[in-house]
Amino acid sequence: MDVTDWLLDSDPALRWQVLRDLADAYPEEVAAERARVATEGWGARFLGEQAEDGLWDGGTYRPGWIPPERDGFDAWSGTHFSLQQLVDFGLDPESPHARLAIGRVRENVRWEHDGEPYFEGETEPCINGVTLTIASYFGEGGDTIVESLLGARLADGGWNCWAEYGAQTSSFHSTICAVEGLRDWQRAGGSDPRVEEAALAGEEYLLERKLYRRRSDGSVPDPRMTMLSYPVRWFHDILRGLEHFRRQDRRDPRLADAVELVRGKADADGRWTLENIHEGSVILEFEREGDQSRWVTLRALRVLRWWDAA
Repeated sequence: MDVTDWLLDSDPALRWQVLRDLADAYPEEVAAERARVATEGWGARFLGEQAEDGLWDGGTYRPGWIPPERDGFDAWSGTHFSLQQLVDFGLDPESPHARLAIGRVRENVRWEHDGEPYFEGETEPCINGVTLTIASYFGEGGDTIVESLLGARLADGGWNCWAEYGAQTSSFHSTICAVEGLRDWQRAGGSDPRVEEAALAGEEYLLERKLYRRRSDGSVPDPRMTMLSYPVRWFHDILRGLEHFRRQDRRDPRLADAVELVRGKADADGRWTLENIHEGSVILEFEREGDQSRWVTLRALRVLRWWDAA
């Protein structure tokens, strides 16, 4: 089966993006397929998991069943990561289904950190960056989160969720989340010269390190950053970084190393493998680690298409 046909043999959440990004389908066809996200397949499943109090699985960042003594336990079935997933699916933010879900969150959902309203964020930049993306996508402002991110920057241009505990060097993971959020806020109409300066500095932090290497000696601090994953959650990897610069349409020669690393991971069928799953409880498992991945293949192909178009 042709790779594009293989990708289209999937869920509406993935199909509409294939039609738009790889198949050059007519806008009307893309829009019709996207509209199905709310009522069919993965999108409908996630929307159906939300309770009337706005929560997924009983909690905001982590599910309600995780006790405080397991605070470091990764679980992805709570509200925050479910909303991140709906953004990835491309749920139409103006659809009645989206407005109902987001209204519930706005009115009811509070952070476990200190009871802050969800769309005002909390304190950690990796959490706040993703929340800003979600708020911007669904038209829920995010100005309070912007101020928090601007105040949390480190001297090297990036962010680190451990800064409040003394960390002085930025993290790839925190930085990509913050930069994505700031750029999404700008795309939604936000305008502030401080945001432009901060986003550029964060992007420079990533570019100086070629998306996955230490600036000091060129070594790789974590091999998982070279492994292709989906969903990305709060983790950075080279494909997530490349997707960010693709959306910015910023071709920088310092990306070339990561581009060729991704290109070289295609198999003989022209498809990519899901190399790394971020373990934790989930609402829905899309694909298995080690298998050919439609999500990774879509994301890799559209990055390469963009890069090679130059």
